[in-house]
Amino acid sequence: MMILQLGYLGLTTLMVILISIMGKNAIDKTVSDKKTRKKKLFLLVGGLILWQLYQLAIGTSGFLTDFSLPPRFLFCLVLPAFLFTGVFLTKNRKKDWIMAIPESWLTYIQSFRILVEILFIFSVSAGVLHPTVTIEGYNFDMIFGASALIMWLFTYKIKLIPKPILILWNYLGITILMSVIFLFVSAVYFPNIWGETEMMPTEFAKAPYVLVAGFLMPSAIFIHVLSIIRLRRELHK
Repeated sequence: MMILQLGYLGLTTLMVILISIMGKNAIDKTVSDKKTRKKKLFLLVGGLILWQLYQLAIGTSGFLTDFSLPPRFLFCLVLPAFLFTGVFLTKNRKKDWIMAIPESWLTYIQSFRILVEILFIFSVSAGVLHPTVTIEGYNFDMIFGASALIMWLFTYKIKLIPKPILILWNYLGITILMSVIFLFVSAVYFPNIWGETEMMPTEFAKAPYVLVAGFLMPSAIFIHVLSIIRLRRELHK
């Protein structure tokens, strides 16, 4: 169990580092004042760390293990992250820093979802998840994660896939993530839909497993939306 928990913490740490690197790259390319660059980087990294600490705190408290309606993990983790994505990217959609992020980064980074799904498989063995919410059941996000590497190769290296197709691919990725959210919520509150006789174990609503709903999955959504904005701006130059 400890190794599994370290896996979730390690993947979250990796994503925080990668997002910080992308952010620093964009800041360095678009902000000339050294003091302002440091301030923006501090806000980026500080915000990411504080959000992880919030998730770990609320996940450790046991507050999210109450599965009564309305769903606490949805309102305390998922919706705030989605709200941030919508507000932040709407306000910044015309900013220069978006175009400073290499397009290819926003594509192949989605392959991290392969690791998430691998962790899910081990979580079933540990009694944290039902097989229903993994690739053994109805969660096909691992396949999409693998497609990120294929799209990166054929779009940016071999250059056979046009950018409009890449935009559609990003929308597909968002759609798949929405289906995964529905899968998890329904597996908790209506497990009989999927042929399960018992509700999802409450363990997945504890730290560090809550990092999936509160950070890893919203990060994938954020990157998809950011990629769509960037690709559209490039196509409409």
